[in-house]
Amino acid sequence: MDKRLIGEFMGTLVLILMGNGVVANVLLRKSKGEGAGWMVITTGWGLAVMAGIFTAALFGSVDAHLNPAVTLGAAFASGDFSKFLPYFAAQLCGAMAGAALVWLHYLPHWRETPDAATKLACFCTAPAIRQPAANLLSEIIATFVLVVVGTGIGAKAAPPPGLGQYLWGALVWGIGLSLGGTTGYAINPARDLGPRLAHAVLPIAKKGGSDWGYAGIPIIGPLIGGALAGLVLKLVL
Repeated sequence: MDKRLIGEFMGTLVLILMGNGVVANVLLRKSKGEGAGWMVITTGWGLAVMAGIFTAALFGSVDAHLNPAVTLGAAFASGDFSKFLPYFAAQLCGAMAGAALVWLHYLPHWRETPDAATKLACFCTAPAIRQPAANLLSEIIATFVLVVVGTGIGAKAAPPPGLGQYLWGALVWGIGLSLGGTTGYAINPARDLGPRLAHAVLPIAKKGGSDWGYAGIPIIGPLIGGALAGLVLKLVL
């Protein structure tokens, strides 16, 4: 197997294990992090991105996209779409595996948590106010920022080797703090779809539904945002 695909799989697995792990730590009953709040969640997700990028590079993906929207943005910017479907598949599988590990790690806590929506939030996103057009726009804007600023991290003002991973983590942390309150900032189709699929199939105690009525927005929105960012970068740079 192509080492780049192994890297994308492993990097996304770690991203979801730590990212959804911090959500579970804050939301699930009788966790020592219960009630720690949004600042802890956004910080944990930023660190999860950093850890995922390091892991992807270690296992063979120098690109370390971990996100189909980032892969699509790079494809539109370069005109080379050959990586999109293979990377998307590896990222999606890694996201499902990472979500399954979150379930295992917090195994005793699912039964202790009575609210099905709280359990679902440990896997995938949901809007604060359910208005599809506004929710879609939020995901487009946040993902556009992710791809444009993320490209800037490695572009003309490239940081010293090893610093870029930390800056990507800081970028996702900033997006969560500034733009994440509307939809939970999926900004990554694999991050949302993979764990949602895992939620649907795993034997989670009293889990409820997987909210498939909303699931299209955190897939389509980030892909549109990534594509728009790639087109802008192609035209301007």
